[in-house]
Parts: sequence; C-alpha cells; structure tokens
Amino acid sequence: MVQIKIRKMKIEDYETVVELWNNTKGVQLDEADSKENISRYLNRNPGLSLVAERGNEIVGAVLCGHDGRRGFIHHLAVHEGHRMNGIGKKIMAECLNMLKKEHIELCYLFVFIDNDHGIKFWNTLGCEKTEDLNIMSIKTH
Repeated sequence: MVQIKIRKMKIEDYETVVELWNNTKGVQLDEADSKENISRYLNRNPGLSLVAERGNEIVGAVLCGHDGRRGFIHHLAVHEGHRMNGIGKKIMAECLNMLKKEHIELCYLFVFIDNDHGIKFWNTLGCEKTEDLNIMSIKTH
C-alpha cells in the first residue's frame, strides 16, 4: 500500500485542490478562492496550508493560517475514496502542531450548518461549537 505523505501546499497545486474542493460535499467556494487570492493566502501564511498525497495523487487539502492571535482552518477535504483512513486527522494534527509553534492557542474553523458529515468529523477531534459567537460578513467594495 502506498503511504500518505503530508506536505506544504504550493500554488502549483491550485487546480487539483480546487477540483477536490468542488467535489467535496460541505465545501463551498466563491470569489475569495481565486488562484490570485489563494496565492496571497499561501504567501501570507507560509507552510501552514497542506495537501495529502498518495503517490502522485492529491487526496486531501486544507487552508490553514493565522492573524497572529487566532488560527483559521478553511476547506479541509479528503477525497471520498480515501476517507475513514485517518488522512483528515493527520492533516489536522500537523496544522495544529504548526499553529502551536507559531504560539497560536485557539483555532477557528468554519462548518456549514447542514454539513452533518463535517460536524461529526470535527466532533471526533474534540472541537466545540461556539455558542457565544455569530459569524458575520461585509464586503469591502
């Protein structure tokens, strides 16, 4: 069996990763996920976003970053044919380890309300739903 390798995401992975995200129920992309914006995110948070490879195939991906105070996880996805093998947990363990090295003590992640599969996964990792916080957004233009 081919081992799973976790490595830093590169902008050259963009098309493959976007295809994975687009084919993952519970992940929703928008204009913020353009190649230019993802490149900026990767440069702003060097080495924190990851992909999981099996051989030469990307089977998992996540955007991970921080603002100096809090960490953020976006778009964790594992290819449907590779789920239930610990890949998501392995990716997240690496993200949390890297955030800890950056002295980030709390990490937020965003899960759509109707993403039962995602909520179940995050619960297995010990994540807690934040009851005292509403996520709000506003366009800058």
